Amino acid sequence: IDATCKLLEKLPSVKILALSMHTDQRFIEGMLRAGATGYLPKDCASEELVRAIRTVLSNQTYLSPSIADVVRRDYLSERREADISVFRVLTEREREVLQLIAEGKNTKEIASRLQVSVKTIETFRQHIMQKLNLHSLAELTKYAIREGLTSLED
Repeated sequence: IDATCKLLEKLPSVKILALSMHTDQRFIEGMLRAGATGYLPKDCASEELVRAIRTVLSNQTYLSPSIADVVRRDYLSERREADISVFRVLTEREREVLQLIAEGKNTKEIASRLQVSVKTIETFRQHIMQKLNLHSLAELTKYAIREGLTSLED
C-alpha cells in the first residue's frame, strides 16, 4: 500500500494492478484507496491475469470475481449499517424535515409543506442537529446525501 502511494506520487500515470495473497477487505480497500487500478488474488489463473492487465491498460478497473464479491459484501454491509443508523437515530418526521433541508427548502417552505409552524420546524432542526452532532446546514446536507435521504440530482 505504501509502495503504491509512493509510486503514484512520483509517476501518477502509472497503472497499478495488485496481485496479492490478501483477500480481506482492509487490504483490498487500502490498495484501491492508494490508487491501484486493479486487484486480484495471487492464486488466479494466468488467463485471468492477462485479462486483468489488458483491462487496466485500457484505463478500466479490474477486480477478480472473488475480490469484487468481497467489495460488494462490504459495501452492502456498510449501506445496511448506514440505513439502520439513520432510521434508528431520527424519527420519520425528523428524516422528512432533514430531507427537505438538504433539498434547499427554507424553514418557512418546510413548515408550509408539512402544515406545521415555523417554530416547530426550528425545533425539529435543533433536535436533528443535536442527535447527529452536526452544527450547520451544510453538515446536515452532507449527512443527508451520504445517508441516501436525498441526492445531488434532486
